[in-house]
Amino acid sequence: MNFKFKTYLNQNTHAAPLAVFRIAFGIMMCFSIIRFWYHGWIESLYIEPKFHFSYYGFEWVQPIGSYTYLLFVICGLSALFVALGLKYRIAIITFFLSFTYIELMDKTTYLNHYYFISLLSFLMIFLPANAHYAVDNILKKKSFENVPKWTIDSVKLLLGIVYFYAGLAKINSDWLFKAQPLKIWLTSKYDLPFIGETLMHQNWFHYAMSWSGMLYDLAIPFLLLYRKTRLLAFALVVFFHVFTRVLFPIGMFPFIMIVSTLIFFDASLHQKIISVVKKILKPLSLRALSRSLTQINRINSYQLKNRKLIIPILSVFFFIQLIFPFRYLAYPGELFWTEEGYRFSWRVMLMEKMGISTFKIVNGETGEFFYVDNKDFLTSFQEKQMSFQPDFILEYAHFLGDHFTSQGHKNVQVFVESYVALNGRLSTPYIDKNVDLYAEKESFKPKHWILPFKDEIKGL
Repeated sequence: MNFKFKTYLNQNTHAAPLAVFRIAFGIMMCFSIIRFWYHGWIESLYIEPKFHFSYYGFEWVQPIGSYTYLLFVICGLSALFVALGLKYRIAIITFFLSFTYIELMDKTTYLNHYYFISLLSFLMIFLPANAHYAVDNILKKKSFENVPKWTIDSVKLLLGIVYFYAGLAKINSDWLFKAQPLKIWLTSKYDLPFIGETLMHQNWFHYAMSWSGMLYDLAIPFLLLYRKTRLLAFALVVFFHVFTRVLFPIGMFPFIMIVSTLIFFDASLHQKIISVVKKILKPLSLRALSRSLTQINRINSYQLKNRKLIIPILSVFFFIQLIFPFRYLAYPGELFWTEEGYRFSWRVMLMEKMGISTFKIVNGETGEFFYVDNKDFLTSFQEKQMSFQPDFILEYAHFLGDHFTSQGHKNVQVFVESYVALNGRLSTPYIDKNVDLYAEKESFKPKHWILPFKDEIKGL
């Protein structure tokens, strides 16, 4: 077995798929940053709010005022440098650090595909994505035709984990046997042309979407790996992601997944893509650049430096990706209700959760109290996210406690009356209103002050 593994690590394949993936990744990330800026989301999400919700252990990561714009500039430029393959190693490290910092600034903006991009950019730090068709080849006057096969397979593995785990998460009674939350979302799409009135209100269509979504996520990595089903699988990828993009406002994620799955195709396709890119760029090429390209020393295989260090690092990385989504098993209660272990586990669009949380500030000695108007401290988006997520509620309670203590209030206690509706169920009490949340501390321990879920959701 050890011999077979060593043999696999020594196998090479053409570098074109990794080069095309690098170019596409960099272009899409650069465009995403520009799009984020264009829509004014830097201002509305990171500069305007008076308070930002932090990830446990990363409270030190905060927006940096007007310099937040500079952070986005650095992130966008590093993505462009990644696409060009210019100073690639520095560029991808810079992109990973800046993009991840942006995502850690406020967990209100958490999305699975942002987490995916951080993981993917971290993985790319260790891959020779600039070995072929990169500006670095011109600067170093050498280009490589082949790279270790595992470097391309590692990207396939990460994509496979995302899809397969998303499929496993859909094996639950709400998704399969109640078509929730799709039933709620699809019925609101009655205004879509052609299909709005004919399909969106049909019960059978809600179940068809639920079951096909689960089967698609579970099967697509294997269909992409198998040569005979690869073209069909890619057609399904395009249809699925374009259709979900029409139905739901999920930004760049569908396009990222469509382009990323091209890495499953043989090198011949990617060589054709590079040829097309060359033809497009040819009119823009300078003579000096053309001469430089002819002077490149073309080397057969890329020899990965520090392989003895990189392989263990990536082995630990993938081991964590395989087990981390199952950490919810360490917590009691219904996962969708408590959300303890819910994030970073590829549970994509599985919940429709609405809540209302009213905070009461109490003087612990006199019993005097008053209620908080959340709009005084939170944006409407922050308030919506806070109202049904327990770690948000706890962090906000501490913010309120600190704020009113600093204002001169004595013996401050913070209580909340919270009601939450999950996947079409009636709204029920969510947080124990008799618990002083200001006295509770955030930790990885179960939150005993979350009231029990009064129903059952069976599944993984």
